[in-house]
Amino acid sequence: MEAKLAQSLQISTWNDSEKITRKPNGSLHFSPRSREPKGFQILISNHLQPTGTATWHKPEALRVSCSYRNYPASVLQSGSFPASFDEALILKNKAEDIEPFLNGRCIYLVGMMGSGKTTVGRILSDVLSYSFFDSDVLIEQAVGATSVAEIFKLYGEGLFRDNETEVLRKLSKMQKLVVSTGGGAVIRPINWKYMQKGISVWLDVPLEALARRIASVGTESRPLLHQEEGDAYAKAFTRLSSLMEERSEAYANASARVSLENIAAKLGYIDVCNLTPTVIAIEALEQIENFLKN
Repeated sequence: MEAKLAQSLQISTWNDSEKITRKPNGSLHFSPRSREPKGFQILISNHLQPTGTATWHKPEALRVSCSYRNYPASVLQSGSFPASFDEALILKNKAEDIEPFLNGRCIYLVGMMGSGKTTVGRILSDVLSYSFFDSDVLIEQAVGATSVAEIFKLYGEGLFRDNETEVLRKLSKMQKLVVSTGGGAVIRPINWKYMQKGISVWLDVPLEALARRIASVGTESRPLLHQEEGDAYAKAFTRLSSLMEERSEAYANASARVSLENIAAKLGYIDVCNLTPTVIAIEALEQIENFLKN
């Protein structure tokens, strides 16, 4: 994979003829002009760090004896996991099965804030030997800000959305990427035009679980939540419910849907927060495979 990263990749900026080259050092560089809502230069390479601390369990090999409504796991419908398994091996085998049929197409993860797009995206990129990008990180670099919250505060949501669209436009010209998008990336039809050049996957997480995760780390980094009044869980759940009502139809445009409730039911779990990111990544590959077959 490092050899691939060493290969030069050039992208023309949308307002000049300068070229940008990807280097194998994991850095991003943007021109100062990118503080404006117009074009910016991007130097993109792999191994970007997530913007926040993930609240997921660390991916570990999980061995369970599971059932659902008194049926053993072995007889659950297609997509279920064996009663005793090595997550890493299943993930690797599934990736090897579908990788040839991807034909280098990018994978875009969409879903609400806190749904685990960055965590799951890194797992998918590793197992598929793809590069990984977090669109929020690219936007922060483009604007010269330290966080999405800072961009919203200093420049407003409009500039953030303009840069988001430009980031997706440039990424859509590339291949073999896993991209973690922002929660609101789905609201602009033009963004779907770019993401539909690849395969989009909706990580569908129950709102109660999302609210618990966000409340546990605070809402300071979530500009669309931070102004809500009340305790952390209550204000997160209230605002998430409103956002989900606005975005649910847009999320449904995704090529594939990964329902954490469905995964938990297959494994006999009551709480979706007990699912490891690797199990969710396995289900994502299953759903991508189903999409490719149709």
